Amino acid sequence: MGDPVEAHLPDPGRLRELLVPGRRVWVRPVPSSGVAKRRTRFTLVLVETPDGSGWVSVDTTLPNRMVGEALARGDLDEFEGWRLDRAEVRHGASRFDFRLIRDEEPLFLEVKSVTLVEDGRALFPDAVTARGARHLGELAELARSGTATAVLFVAQRDDVREIEAARTIDPNFAEALAAARRAGVAVHGRRCRVSPDGVELLGRVPVL
Repeated sequence: MGDPVEAHLPDPGRLRELLVPGRRVWVRPVPSSGVAKRRTRFTLVLVETPDGSGWVSVDTTLPNRMVGEALARGDLDEFEGWRLDRAEVRHGASRFDFRLIRDEEPLFLEVKSVTLVEDGRALFPDAVTARGARHLGELAELARSGTATAVLFVAQRDDVREIEAARTIDPNFAEALAAARRAGVAVHGRRCRVSPDGVELLGRVPVL
């Protein structure tokens, strides 16, 4: 066991089931060029699963990067026929993770990082997220006006068979997701292979 270090945690969730005494973690050193801009010299990137059989990525910025790269390559069959136009795009008063284009028509996409899993069910969110519910409301409003919209939940672990809104944690988000679906927002899910060697976006899983 190494010496204790202070590390930045790039996940605003509670992570109560992951960050417990005795659990193994991986930290990444900050490049020397960035040390002066940071209070900590390390970033926490991986946490061991509760049963010790695998790893969970706790970098909430990683799904957006992986999805952006996959969209640029045309690797996501959920969006076959669409091409990536821009990331971090504003539309009216809203800002969405990605805008895709097909026949000059847009599709606005939000990506959500998922880390909490119970008995194979990935749950989002693991803490109340008014921002997440607002995003779904904005997507639903666009969908009702005839604009294509979607949300993609990315479980940053591979012990996942389905994804579900965590109603007991944030009932408002669960209601917003149900309303978004009724409005025509497409809802997708994927899981990841996670190891100290890297994180890989895997196949689709259903979102209940």
